[in-house]
Amino acid sequence: MKELFDKVSARCSKLTTRAYSTSFSLGIQFLAKELHAPIYGIYGFVRFADEIVDSFHAYPKEELLSDFRKQTYAAIEAGISLNPILNSFQHAVRKYNIQMDLIDTFLDSMEMDLKDQAYSHSLYEQYILGSAEVVGLMCLRVFCNNDHALYESLKYPAMKLGAAFQKVNFLRDIKADTQDLGRSYFPSVNPHSFNAADKAKIEAEIEADFADAVEGIRRLPRSARKGVYLAYAYYRVLFNKIKRVPPGKIMTERVRVSNSHKLGIMLHTMVLAKV
Repeated sequence: MKELFDKVSARCSKLTTRAYSTSFSLGIQFLAKELHAPIYGIYGFVRFADEIVDSFHAYPKEELLSDFRKQTYAAIEAGISLNPILNSFQHAVRKYNIQMDLIDTFLDSMEMDLKDQAYSHSLYEQYILGSAEVVGLMCLRVFCNNDHALYESLKYPAMKLGAAFQKVNFLRDIKADTQDLGRSYFPSVNPHSFNAADKAKIEAEIEADFADAVEGIRRLPRSARKGVYLAYAYYRVLFNKIKRVPPGKIMTERVRVSNSHKLGIMLHTMVLAKV
């Protein structure tokens, strides 16, 4: 039965999300139950593409990503894939009318990561759009449940929230991105002479993105609002922790939020959050 295979596929996406991200897994738990499977499906798709370019160094990454793109297109067109992650993703795409240009833009950004490079301002904006903002829009399609007017009204804050999350990740991972992957995402910043002025400029950019995003969270449907707010709250805590760390220390260690602290954020959201 196709229904059983779809359930197995959804479980694979859920397992992938839980294995790779405790913070997003917690956020998904705060969404309405009917939103869990499609958001797991989106996360699994995004994570697998990201793993190709970030982790599979001993393998032909360009070929793997090209094949993954082809399999994605085929899955969406046919309404099925024997790759359970793509089968789960295509189900979300077709049910919530996720636009192909969002998927293409995301995969294009993954291709950008196949080359070691220092990003110019235009490439930086292009990468943020593809790797983060359109992922926020994919999720927004699910949250709005095919309400086109609501989706259009929330596009900008959803994109800004995705951008803020990605930039916090860049700041947290600047050491690994530079030293292990040969990438320097922030334009006009030399990671080998990263200083307080550089860090303050990036932090101001992130603060502006968060400010643009938070009003959109308040206007999300109730089915999605608390889960998205939890992800926002987690990233605010992580960002505030990064802000207290000197630039030199950012380049030597990765800032983390402990699991116990994540649990505290979750409890606060359950009991006190007014969004």
